[in-house]
Amino acid sequence: MLEELIQYDTNFFLYLNNLGTSTWDGFWMFVTNKKSSIPLYAVLLFFTYKQVGLKKTFLILVSVGILIGATDQLANFFKYGIARLRPCHNPDLDGLVRLVKSSCGGKYGYFSAHAANSFAVAVFFGNVLKDKFKYIKVLLLTWAAFVAYSRIYIGVHYTLDVATGIVIGSFLGFVFYKLMQLMAAKLKL
Repeated sequence: MLEELIQYDTNFFLYLNNLGTSTWDGFWMFVTNKKSSIPLYAVLLFFTYKQVGLKKTFLILVSVGILIGATDQLANFFKYGIARLRPCHNPDLDGLVRLVKSSCGGKYGYFSAHAANSFAVAVFFGNVLKDKFKYIKVLLLTWAAFVAYSRIYIGVHYTLDVATGIVIGSFLGFVFYKLMQLMAAKLKL
C-alpha cells in the first residue's frame, strides 16, 4: 500500500514537474524565493497595525515568529526522521526531474517547509484580517498555493511533500491564531 502511494506520488510529481517550460522558469523561481514574499508580509503587517494597534501587532509578530520557527523545526524533524530523498537527489529519477535551479537543497524533503510556512502565515493572517478585508483569505491562500506548487515546478519536492506541508502549515496557522487570541484576551489587547 505505502509503495503504491509513493509510486503514485512519484508519477504525479514527474507529470507536474515536466509540464514546466523555460518561458515560465523565471516566474516560478521568483515565487519560490523566500524574499519575494517580503512585500506581501510588509503590507499585511501595515494593515494589521492599522486594524489592531501597536501592542496587539507586537503580539502578532511574536506569534508569527514562533509559528514559523515551529513549522521549520517540525519540517526538519520529519525530513531527518523520515529521510525521504528529494526527487532531485533520488538516483532512480536521474534524468527525469526537470531541476530549474542550480542546487537541489538538502538531501531530504518530506515535508516542504516552504509549503508549511506559506500556508501557516496565510491562515494566520487570513484570520487576523478577515473582518476588515473580505477576500483576504482567498488572496493569501492563493499566494501560498503558488509558493507550494513552485516547489514541485522547480523539482525539489514531491507532491506529497507539498500536500503534507499544506495540511500541517494550515493546522499550525489556525492553532497559533487561536493561541494568539487567547493571549490577547488575557493581556486585554
